[in-house]
Amino acid sequence: MLIENPLGISADAFPVLECLHIAGFALSIGITALVDFRLLGFGLQKQTPAQIARAFEWWTLGGLIVAVFSGLLIFSTDPDMYYLNWSFLIKMACLVLAIAFNYTIHKRALSPGLSPAAGRLVACISLALWVSVIFGGIFIAVIRPGLT
Repeated sequence: MLIENPLGISADAFPVLECLHIAGFALSIGITALVDFRLLGFGLQKQTPAQIARAFEWWTLGGLIVAVFSGLLIFSTDPDMYYLNWSFLIKMACLVLAIAFNYTIHKRALSPGLSPAAGRLVACISLALWVSVIFGGIFIAVIRPGLT
């Protein structure tokens, strides 16, 4: 091969990247889940969902940035394996939808005056999208490339 991926040289690079990837997602999805659970009426009863989201917005964004950039580096280790994998493609579709949903509809749902039923619906959709991203990532290792 003319160009060698530097991540393939070290045996420790991939596991470290994967840990960063998981930690980034745990941070961003965990905080988003706190907001969603509050929209559903669970936990942190002293704060509104908007207060929770506002207090941790930079942590959420930071975790998402770490997850996305570490994910790009993981992808670079074997692009053919990833882009031919149904689970990876589903994860990417759900990730794009979850990010777009989180920074548009979900953010708007935190404004005052929204009905509780609408807030619960937004929270359920948000949780479903982020759980789909997680499961898509888990099943990448299980599902072999099959688009060829």
